[in-house]
Amino acid sequence: MVEALPQSVLFCCDHNSVRSPMAEGIMKKFYGTGTYVQSVGVKGDLEIDGFAIAVCQEIGVELSRHRSRGFEELEEWGDALSSFDLIIALTPTSRETACQLTRVFHLDVEYWPIYDPSIEGGGREARLEAYRAARDEIIARLTERWGPAQES
Repeated sequence: MVEALPQSVLFCCDHNSVRSPMAEGIMKKFYGTGTYVQSVGVKGDLEIDGFAIAVCQEIGVELSRHRSRGFEELEEWGDALSSFDLIIALTPTSRETACQLTRVFHLDVEYWPIYDPSIEGGGREARLEAYRAARDEIIARLTERWGPAQES
């Protein structure tokens, strides 16, 4: 069943370098600016992954300017965790962290277990296929929840 878009969504994963930035970028592209969308990691210690940039460019989503950040940097960058309507955790560790950090807030935390393509070995094409699979899994979750892209 397709639901109405929330006012704000925070995607989180382990490092904010692959899955959560992909989800943030794709959601912004699909549903526009009516929903405030950000992403964060348990740690913001890695740069955006080049394969994530490449597979998102294939669908017109620009990630090259993304700067990774952790939960601890959220408020420094002007976002209070309590201001989000929904947190979507894409990894077990980020789900646990989000639940701990929001236990005093009236805030929904959902878990969408998205495969980690960065663990794949092999050549460039095999790795790109793994990242495409993760990207497509995110797209499937988004469209299942909020319907098809509303691109202009």
